[in-house]
Amino acid sequence: MKGKIILTALLAGGCYMAQAQDQKAKPEDTEVYTPVPPEVKPGKKCGDAPSDAIILFDGSNLDQWVMADDRNTPAKWDVSKGVLTVNKKVGNIETKKSFNNYQLHIEWRVPANITGTGQGRGNSGVFLASIGKGDAGYELQVLDSYNNKTYTNGQAASIYKQHVPLANPTNKPGEWQAYDVIWTAPVFGSDGKLVSPARVTVLFNGVLVQNNVELKGPTQYIGAPAYREAHGPSPIKLQAHGDKSEPLSFRNIWIREL
Repeated sequence: MKGKIILTALLAGGCYMAQAQDQKAKPEDTEVYTPVPPEVKPGKKCGDAPSDAIILFDGSNLDQWVMADDRNTPAKWDVSKGVLTVNKKVGNIETKKSFNNYQLHIEWRVPANITGTGQGRGNSGVFLASIGKGDAGYELQVLDSYNNKTYTNGQAASIYKQHVPLANPTNKPGEWQAYDVIWTAPVFGSDGKLVSPARVTVLFNGVLVQNNVELKGPTQYIGAPAYREAHGPSPIKLQAHGDKSEPLSFRNIWIREL
């Protein structure tokens, strides 16, 4: 009984001391004034580039892009009336500049007269980090997924062959679609070993479809993905897929380095 009395007294004393400390505390004790976030002017409407963005495609030229398989060659896709259209004959293109962590906005459109089925219908991809020629890198799938059945980890907004999207907000062919991406690049140690994997969040037409998912490695068409080689900041690559359907188009591409 005596022990219970002592314990009760100690608890009561502790509560009293905590209350006394709270009474002595001031609101400004938990206020911080640095660092001061930089001022950024937002775009005039949703999807417009903010003031600190790097414009990757403004509808007029491909000055920020090169051929992915020969970085000394300027990008050779077609630009007309503010729109960039895939040229399947020449292959993938990628940015001149390399990036680490970033926020990306990109809009794409499947042509209204699209043909084909499954993966052969309006196929392309945004490689969030291009780590070599061809399709080497981490692919965010682009596909006509409007009433077009395919494997779900290969539909629009999937992290190809890794993560199924949480929803399918695809617009019908002929209408513009938008991806907003938050990319956290993988980190490797000085010994080349993985320290932390890549992570990505994706909004598709304003709908959250990938929620800070962890990538198991670069995209693998056959077999399981894995981090086999270390790499640093990387270009962003757009895919000229080899399917026989009509080519896709892109517009309004910008990025904010984080």
